[in-house]
Parts: sequence; C-alpha cells; structure tokens
Amino acid sequence: MPKGAASNLLFHNSDWNFETLSRTYDAIETIALDELHLDVYPNQLEIISSEQMLDAYSSVGMPLMYQHWSFGKRFVFEEHLYRKGRRGLAYELVINSNPCITYLMEENTMAMQALVTAHAAFGHNHFFKNNYLFQQWTDASAILSYMEFAKKYITKCEERYGTSEVEVILDSAHALMDQGVFRYRRPPRLSSEKERERARERLEYEEQTYSDLWRTLPPSSDGHDSKEAERDASERKKALNLPEENLLYFLEKTSLILEPWQRELLRIVRVIAQYFYPQRQTKVMNEGCATFVHYTIMNRLFDQGRISEGSMLEMLHSHSNVVFQPSFDDPRFPGINPYALGFAMMQDIQRVCTDPTSEDRDWFPEIAGSGRWRETLIDAWANHRDESFILQYLSPALIRKFRLFLLTDEAGDNYCEVASIHNERGYETIRTALARSYDVAANQSDIQVVDVDLLGDRHLRLQHNVKNGILLDEASRDATLRHVRHLWGYDVSLAGIDAETDDVLYECSTAPTSE
Repeated sequence: MPKGAASNLLFHNSDWNFETLSRTYDAIETIALDELHLDVYPNQLEIISSEQMLDAYSSVGMPLMYQHWSFGKRFVFEEHLYRKGRRGLAYELVINSNPCITYLMEENTMAMQALVTAHAAFGHNHFFKNNYLFQQWTDASAILSYMEFAKKYITKCEERYGTSEVEVILDSAHALMDQGVFRYRRPPRLSSEKERERARERLEYEEQTYSDLWRTLPPSSDGHDSKEAERDASERKKALNLPEENLLYFLEKTSLILEPWQRELLRIVRVIAQYFYPQRQTKVMNEGCATFVHYTIMNRLFDQGRISEGSMLEMLHSHSNVVFQPSFDDPRFPGINPYALGFAMMQDIQRVCTDPTSEDRDWFPEIAGSGRWRETLIDAWANHRDESFILQYLSPALIRKFRLFLLTDEAGDNYCEVASIHNERGYETIRTALARSYDVAANQSDIQVVDVDLLGDRHLRLQHNVKNGILLDEASRDATLRHVRHLWGYDVSLAGIDAETDDVLYECSTAPTSE
C-alpha cells in the first residue's frame, strides 16, 4: 500500500461501529451503482445476535413469521449443532423485500461486515429486483405487510379456535407446500359477460343437437351412455379448471368441509410457498451473482487503497471457503457447490467477453471479445433461471476446469458407462444433463388434481405423472395423502401414470377414518 494511504482506509481494525458501517456502505454503493451498474431496492441493514440468526433460520428466514411447532424443532436442532461447533452460522441473511432487509451478525469483524454488505445488500438485492422469476411471482413491496397480517391472523385464530385446531390445519398445509405453487402463469379469469356468453353458446348447441327420439329409445349397450358420461366428466372438469397443479389452491377454493378461517390458513401457506418458489429455481445464479459482486467490489476497494492487506486476506479466506468445491471422492463432497459453479460461470463470462480463445468464439460468437461483460451479466441475471443459464453459458473451458463427465447408470445394469467425455459432442451432452438437473419442474413430483364429482361421491382423484420410472416413497406418499384427506374430508386416491406410455404404474387411496 502506498505511503500515506492509511488515512484513506475505510477501517483500520476488526472492530466496527455504525459510523464505520455507514462509511463503508457508501463506498460499496458507489462501486455497485456507478461501475457495475446494479439496480437495487433501498437497503435496510439490521444487526442481530447469533440467537436471532438461529431464530431466523428456523422460521424460513422471514422477519415476521407465525408460530408453529416445526419452527421450534428446527431452532433446537440448529442451536444444538451450533453449540457443539458442528455447524457455523451464515454471516448474513437477506430478505427479498422493498426495502431489501439485510441482517448482519453482530459477531462479524468489520472486514466481514463489508464483505456481506456487498454480497447481500447489492448482489442479492440486484438479483431479487431484476430477475424475471421474482418479478412474475413475488411482490417485494407487499411481502412484509402480508407476513405481518399472516402472523396476526393466525394468532387470532389460535385465540378463537384453539391452538390445536390451528395446528392441525397448518400441519397438513405444510406437508403440501411443495405441491402448493403455480409453476406457470395462469390465464386471466373470464369476465361475467364472457361466462354468460359461454353458457349461452352451450345451450344453443344443445338445442340444435337435441332429438326427442332419444327419450323414447330403451337403454342401449352401443356406448351411448358411456359417451354421455364422458361428456359430463369433460364438462365437470372444465368447470373446475382441471387438471390443477396447485393442490393447496384447489383445496382452498373447492373443499366442502373447510371453514373460511381454515381456507385463509391454506392461502397464507400457499402465498409463502409461492414466494420462495423462484429461489429454488435460481440458487446457482443468485449465489453466483452475489459472490461475483462482492468479489469484484472488494477487489476494487483494495485497488483504491480503501481496504488494508490484512482485511483483504480475511475476505479472501472467507470467499475461498464459500466457493470451495470438494472432489467427488472427498468425504465432504455434497454435490456441486452452487456458489462455486455460479461464481465460476460469472467469471468465465467476463473472461469470454474480454479475453476469448478460438474455442470461445466458436461457442459464444455473440459475446466473445465484445468487452461488454457487465451488460452480458446484467442481461443473464435478469432473463435466466439456473437451467437456461447453464444451458446457455456453461463453456467447455469450465467443464474441463470442474472435470465434469457424464455417467450412464441404469438400475438394471451391473456396470456404469462413461457416456460423455471432453469432446465437442460430450460438452453438449454434459451441459444439457447438468442443466436438466437444475430444472425444478423436471425433478419435482408432478401431481395434479384430475377429477372430482362434487355432486356425486366427492372422491378426489389425483394423478402422479411418473418421469424416468421414479416412484414416490410409499411411507411419505401415504402420510401426505392422509393430510390431503384431512383437508378434503372425503376419499382421496392417487394413480401413478407413466408420462411416456400412459401405463398405470400404481394406485393407492386413503381409507376412511373415524373423526
């Protein structure tokens, strides 16, 4: 560091105060907005203790959350591991809200406070505000007020109807959270005028095709009755908008046994599940964006002489731990580290834009050598999710760096086949397979409501579209079905249908219970 530059430092030791935090925040903000051209929500930084961080862990990271026994169980579990030294706590926690709330641990050193401010308050913040999935499915301006309403509403329900009555509804709703999201944008509801027009068209069609001779004929076995039943079933499904992928939504709107307050509880759980759904689809991109942003900002501050060498080494040590990728034969190997893959891809895009090889020019002709790495990254952060991002930007160079290859492992075979290696065809196949592994829709069980006769036996029929022969675990499947029956009130059955051949692979149902 040049002589006389010590006075230019943002901080001189590990201690921090609010004046130091404010000064460092301003320096980080200048680089984030003016040099990286990030677009962020207003920031709200809050300092919390380790116990408060544990509490936030246990309640899915929301600042306002209703009470439930599962959160207390999770708190005890996390606290036990933390006290035993078997698990560390995150340095920060960030909320997708407007203003964007970032929790900083009071135990952090000042160097770490600077690092996590850049990481969360600007990296995650920019991604939350600009990625298309968060824009479509979440309302950052309304989530805090909605969570405040949810907490107060559930507390009032507990006072009025009893804790146990509320708890059993929440238990069932929590069990169905993964099946309580909309995966695709829904068409707008028809206006009352459009509904009346449809009904008028149906009546006109029936009048035109009606023949009184059918009434005088005896019942036949030529399939006329079955065709009539099929038509009735088709009309019934159309009226109920079946099939329906969002099980919680269907139960909330259609169940005949739920009280209004119980329906509202389902809606609360469903809204929370939908709020977190984009995060499940963008783990690599979100963490990669935040890690790239903090790494770039911290290095820029060091180049400006605003951070000492000791502080920079501390930051780099933490950064290296975050992006560490164990080998497949390492006992610590948990799979591909989303921080490592996301950060490596962001850096690789920067390299391709500024210093491409001939291979890069073949694979990425639009961006190779353009020098527009900021614009390319900002566009990628806004318009992709993990699956499409990997499919678009994972380069052969990065495949070689991570030493990726593809194994074909069929359950019926007594051997594994190395199906794709490091050649042009192998790169394409590896990239496609890796991208598919991050496709939430492809890897999550596809269970839909397919039929129910509300005027008949009210038997709720669910269908599991089985992909690649992967069936549900029987114990958890049956337990979840019991939760569905509790909310529905009548018989529930589930059929597993092969997605390719339409063969019925299994059928199960809930037996009536005495209530």
